[in-house]
Amino acid sequence: MKKLTVFFVLLLSLSFVAEAQLNINHFIRVGRTRISIGNYTGAIEYFNIVIEFKPYLAEAYLYRGIAKHSLEDYRGAITDYDKAIDIKPYYPQAYNNRGMAYHNLKKYDDAIANYNRALEFDQNDESIYNNRGVAKMALKNLDGAIEDFNKALAINPKSTDALMRRSNAKIVSGDTKGAIKDLNEVIIIRPHFADAYLYRGLARFELEDYASALRDYDQCIKFDPQNAMAFNNRGIVKHKLEDYNSAIMDYDMALQLDPEMASAYFNRAMAREILKRPGYENDYKIAAQLNPQFDLSTRRLDAEQMAQQQQNQKNQSNAQQQNSGSSQQSSQATNNTSTQNQQQQNNQSLAQNKSNDKEEEEAEEEARNRRRKMNLIVEDSRDLPSEQEEEEVDDGRIQNKNIVIDLQPLFLIAAFEKNGVDYDRFQYYNIVIDDLNAKNNYDPLLSISNKPVTTYQSVFENFILFFNEKISIQENAHNYLNRGIFYSLTGDYNRALQDLNKSIELDDKASIAYFTRANSLYKMQEQIELLAGAQKNVSITMRDKNSTADPETEKVTSLDYAKILEDYELTLFLNPEFFFGYYNRAYIKLRLGEYKSAVEDLNRAIELEPEFAEAYFNRGLTKIFLNDVEGGAMDLSRAGELGISGAYNIIKRYCN
Repeated sequence: MKKLTVFFVLLLSLSFVAEAQLNINHFIRVGRTRISIGNYTGAIEYFNIVIEFKPYLAEAYLYRGIAKHSLEDYRGAITDYDKAIDIKPYYPQAYNNRGMAYHNLKKYDDAIANYNRALEFDQNDESIYNNRGVAKMALKNLDGAIEDFNKALAINPKSTDALMRRSNAKIVSGDTKGAIKDLNEVIIIRPHFADAYLYRGLARFELEDYASALRDYDQCIKFDPQNAMAFNNRGIVKHKLEDYNSAIMDYDMALQLDPEMASAYFNRAMAREILKRPGYENDYKIAAQLNPQFDLSTRRLDAEQMAQQQQNQKNQSNAQQQNSGSSQQSSQATNNTSTQNQQQQNNQSLAQNKSNDKEEEEAEEEARNRRRKMNLIVEDSRDLPSEQEEEEVDDGRIQNKNIVIDLQPLFLIAAFEKNGVDYDRFQYYNIVIDDLNAKNNYDPLLSISNKPVTTYQSVFENFILFFNEKISIQENAHNYLNRGIFYSLTGDYNRALQDLNKSIELDDKASIAYFTRANSLYKMQEQIELLAGAQKNVSITMRDKNSTADPETEKVTSLDYAKILEDYELTLFLNPEFFFGYYNRAYIKLRLGEYKSAVEDLNRAIELEPEFAEAYFNRGLTKIFLNDVEGGAMDLSRAGELGISGAYNIIKRYCN
């Protein structure tokens, strides 16, 4: 009986250990999910629990550091990054994140030192070069910054982030034409990117190409009607062309959007003064209150003092000349001197007034010139690339191990902040998305991407409110579709599905509604699995290339995805050319272990979009899993060529 009791206790202990292991993994997953939805304090709570039970887990410190970083607790974040690096000294993401935290504290040398360490372990991450380039710009090392942006572009020639930053560095260094060339490339990649037009307009203004600058500001305002700087700067161009009335209208709009823009008050004051309109004195006053550098009163006082000093010197010189006159002509001289003095005083008074006016005009003109130049110099005030959720970094010693390689994820309809420059690579064009944007008049500006969108949660919530108003005015399929998209992006899948069902009820021929509903159903299923503690990464187990095992016998346990596949089927029935539909359907099939059918869908996706990097990547992994190593290597090579640099590591380890 005693032996039986001991054995029973042992079973309970083993069960508890297994349950604890499961719970720790669950806490990590939920913590990362909370970061992704912007619940940073909640994430810290979960990672505190993980660290309590597993203080040797570097990833727990890394992600807690990211949560603190997002709350702008940069010193607390650095402490966690330090601990992660102590545990795993070969952790490039931790070095990169710590570098960004130091940058936010304006410790640029420390930031660069961390970026250098990150590059020792990962020389193919464009974001590290971009971050180091920004730090070098802060230290006025423009040549070094441009060199880093060049390296980022060598890895990803379509990195709009690197192109934008390099254009800024070129403008500061005086290479205005080179900056315009970079901005031209950005616009080719992202034709609706408002900031690219804004900065190109500034550069063209520097070259006195006013007509082109005006067109660029027009485009910027078209894509971003809330951009106060674009209105202000367009007003400057019109001001330069002596179209003062129109310039004032632009300054008015800039101040309506940003009531604290000192430069707009100052510019409007100058235009009003030229047209002799009332109110310019008050505009000058407000501009000086908002920014002391626009206070011209001190300059006028200095000019008056200088003019008075010059007049005193002239008076002393004249007095010396009068005292040296002949005594024989004293009476006449006295009379003449009196007349001359009177005339001279009149002339001096007139000269003084003219001098004062001239000095005042010169001071005002100098102030105007300084103000114009300040409008043209755009400081790089944009945020550093955000800490996007990435795959955990392995220690690199996996050549002889079976490892799990994650597939490229689903593509979703999304929207990005218009001033953001955080696209990893070029965005695929699709007429369906373009049609949606046209119906929305490009506000909001929709895109399709498989990149994290957690940075823009507040933007998505605002768009939900926007479409609430539109639906209250007009209930149509298009408005419900848009609101459903943004509900899905914020993670409110129940409301998303309600709106998408309503959209389909009103218009059952809109393929994009079925596509979005399928994505929302999958995300909901994923969330259910996550909360249940049963979430598994969508992955393919990489096996030895000489393995003869039948991959069809290694299917994962499937759940009910019939409704998701049905919606993708309807999407493709209504729009057979929609290559994202084939890609996403293949993704679900790979999750279900239907590898050969998934490859057929990926074949079709690539046929429709020959530069579909993610499709090549997923098809390459699948082919290797199906023992077609040669075909898989070729697909991964193409994926690498198109910008997915991780493909080359897989080729080296599993195909050579």
